[in-house]
Amino acid sequence: MCGYVTGTDVRQARTVAEKMRTGYVLINDADFDFNTSWGGYKQSGNGREWADFGIGEYLETKSIVGVDT
Repeated sequence: MCGYVTGTDVRQARTVAEKMRTGYVLINDADFDFNTSWGGYKQSGNGREWADFGIGEYLETKSIVGVDT
């Protein structure tokens, strides 16, 4: 359900994070953020817990944490 990317080039790390098939991705020691959605892709199921993503139950939403771009 959660992915992690580490690297010195934050643009490249974000590009990798965007391609990952996971619902939550942390980049470079980012802290978990309870204001973002939490949930899986594929067999982990669609739908999100936490945050205001009720309508997103039918979408695959990705949270990427740790990069300001």
